[in-house]
Amino acid sequence: MTDRWALAPAEDGGVEIAPLGPDGLPAGPVRREDDLARAVRDRPHVARWVWRSTAEVYPRLLATGVRVERCYDIEDAETLLLGHEGRYGEPRSAAASLARLRGTPVPPDPPQRAAEPGAQSSLFDPQGMSDRLPLADLLEVYAEQQRRHDRAEHPDRMRLLTAAESAGTLVASELNHTGLPWRADIHRQVLHDLLGERYPGGGEPRRLAELAEEVSAAFGHRVRPDLPADVVKAFARAGIKVRSTRRWEIQSIDHPAVAPLLEYKKLYRIWVAHGWSWLKDWVRDGRFRPEFLAGGTVTGRWVTNGGGALQIPKVIRRAVVADPGWRLVVADADQMEPRVLAAISRDPGLMEVAGRETDLYQSVSDRAFSGDRAQAKLAVLGAVYGQTSGDGLKNLAALRRRFPKAVAYVDEAARAGEEGRLVRTWLGRTCPPPARTREDTEEEAGIPDPSGSGEDDGDTAWVPGYASTDARARGRFARNFVVQGSAADWALLMLAGLRQRTARMAAELVFFQHDEVIVHCPAEEADTVVAAIREAAELAGRLTFGETPVRFPFTTAVVECYADAK
Repeated sequence: MTDRWALAPAEDGGVEIAPLGPDGLPAGPVRREDDLARAVRDRPHVARWVWRSTAEVYPRLLATGVRVERCYDIEDAETLLLGHEGRYGEPRSAAASLARLRGTPVPPDPPQRAAEPGAQSSLFDPQGMSDRLPLADLLEVYAEQQRRHDRAEHPDRMRLLTAAESAGTLVASELNHTGLPWRADIHRQVLHDLLGERYPGGGEPRRLAELAEEVSAAFGHRVRPDLPADVVKAFARAGIKVRSTRRWEIQSIDHPAVAPLLEYKKLYRIWVAHGWSWLKDWVRDGRFRPEFLAGGTVTGRWVTNGGGALQIPKVIRRAVVADPGWRLVVADADQMEPRVLAAISRDPGLMEVAGRETDLYQSVSDRAFSGDRAQAKLAVLGAVYGQTSGDGLKNLAALRRRFPKAVAYVDEAARAGEEGRLVRTWLGRTCPPPARTREDTEEEAGIPDPSGSGEDDGDTAWVPGYASTDARARGRFARNFVVQGSAADWALLMLAGLRQRTARMAAELVFFQHDEVIVHCPAEEADTVVAAIREAAELAGRLTFGETPVRFPFTTAVVECYADAK
């Protein structure tokens, strides 16, 4: 009996299904059934379902209590394959894939719908979709994708990447369905403590109004602190030239408006991004349910389609509280990027350091920076992010002497990026070619601002463009891409392993961002979950990078409230 089946939902709620053989072709007749959930539930032996899009199918299954073990998401695979072939940005839908295969006009992808607070539906509105295909056509696309995997630079790695990305879509759907435990009463109290009373009509709350008055008084005239141009103009009138209102630029200025302005900016972001309106829109039945999108950026990092789940301020995390008798296991990967650099570069010295039980940056500092941990961390991150001017250049030279293969690896990625060549993660995720502009890629990569301040004030992200006229910027992005993208690939396999280990427990995955995962579980399962996270991380390291001495440890905290984890 085959353990792989394909399905294609029909417009009337029914479904076409068929067993598949090793070649990806039907191993039996295509069958028509009236109910999608029942068709899947009645086949518990199926180890992997092949379908057009997890976002189309899986939320419907979860709503009826049906979970699947594995899947193959054809449209996510198409995105990865197009990128690998240097065709990033071409339409990724199954209909577009079929058209390319048959040499017919290629339809554009349907537009991504806007986030709908409280809605639990697929990424693309299934109503009136023009790219839904009969199962026979879908399987034609699937079979061709298997052949394209065979033509990849490293076919086995590419297949693993596709499987990991598909697993990520399952995890994302389950996170959306389950939601993060959220105490609305605590959230309201936090807002009241920070912002004061709300005024009728939706205006700024009391504390923001007070701070706005303090800013205006300090300048000696009316200033709108929520308007950066107004603030820049006010500083200019005071004889102080600033280019922006970013924290790192204005915090050292000696002027009485600075302190209330910085406080205003911090509280204003909370009010706008996680205030009373946000609470009403995004929290229901004691859970915050954003829409996680696996692989939402070119590096493979996740995003959310609304809700701001990946930027929850620590003060707001007080509202994330486990259910009575339950705990939150919050796990944060330790020093992920230098460990990934060690694994992909195969630098003997850095791999040895990354395999120790001790702090990685301290170990690097002992070998190359006379015990100065801060200097070692700046050097490693500078090598990854391309901050190689000034002291960064000196630090890089010291790093290169001790870990030549690691530095050479990211140097070569940067060189390839500058020259417009394809740059790949360890598993084969491919950096887009230099046809796109900077505006196309805003906030996709999460590369720090040039100041190195690392602050999160909502306007400090610096993302290099892909325009051919900015080759050095693309080189800087490619340097980071091979590390950050490989880390994202590892994270997918870690999530897949953790999902598998918790499948028969009461524990539930409730949150994920970049290198942090939260599991909500009964108190008595907490130790088992901690062990499962460690085991999943170790397995993901071996699957992704092969046998290396590099360790991928997590710092874990078992808490009742998310804010207590760090």
